[in-house]
Amino acid sequence: MIELPEAYVLASQVSKTFSGKRIKKVVAGQSPHKFAWFFGDPKNYESLLQGKIIIDAVSIGGLVEIEANDAILLFGDGVNLRYYDKDSMLPPKHQLYVEFEDKSSLIGSVQMYGGLWAFPKDSFDNKYYKISKEKISPFKQEFDYDYFNALIDEKTEKLSLKAFLATEQRVPGLGNGVLQDILFNAKLHPKKKVNTLSIEDKKELFNSLKSTLAMMTGLGGRDTETDLYGKQGGYTTIFSRNTVGKPCKICGTTIKKEAYMGGSIYYCPKCQKT
Repeated sequence: MIELPEAYVLASQVSKTFSGKRIKKVVAGQSPHKFAWFFGDPKNYESLLQGKIIIDAVSIGGLVEIEANDAILLFGDGVNLRYYDKDSMLPPKHQLYVEFEDKSSLIGSVQMYGGLWAFPKDSFDNKYYKISKEKISPFKQEFDYDYFNALIDEKTEKLSLKAFLATEQRVPGLGNGVLQDILFNAKLHPKKKVNTLSIEDKKELFNSLKSTLAMMTGLGGRDTETDLYGKQGGYTTIFSRNTVGKPCKICGTTIKKEAYMGGSIYYCPKCQKT
């Protein structure tokens, strides 16, 4: 799933690979998928995008936004984005196919769920998109300790750390995937309540959030995800499906996986305090 680090990496790669290229052909919704979300009728995507030139791509929280003249292509966290050159064999199934004049292509496919939106600029009235654009990214200097601490209020202080950090877009793009290592590095349990954090705990959590995300991004995303070219991310996850049941790198205790809040959490029973 695309989260903050992967969105940043993908946007950088899309910008480098496709900027200046003109769109020749678009096919949207070729392979029906119940949980592939489009803006309006996907049959209109070609008329909207054909002939447009890719200007730039940026990450907005966990979203990848591509500017194509007066139109926007926007991809959500469940979309698998891939680059194919003119000689590549293309996958038979996909939810969005964008071909360029040089015969290269950008293909978006959905496994579980995901948004593949194309729309004229300033016309997409999506709550999460707007929040992501308005909120300060953890990658920016303005996301400092005072900003982070202000996220804790009467509504959030009774939440668990997982609920606080990975829901309601308080930190757009920070999802359950990157959450695990952030909390481990801060030595805090996912179920720990926000109102039980000491001042030192809050500072450790803030520092871990900033440094862990920076490391994940700097290494090209997590090893549980792949980039625009199908390459596995270079950041080795401490806690993920790859490490459950293995010994904690600090104390040797077996890493546990547990169902919680409609998903999974991974933690070290010894290192992470509740």
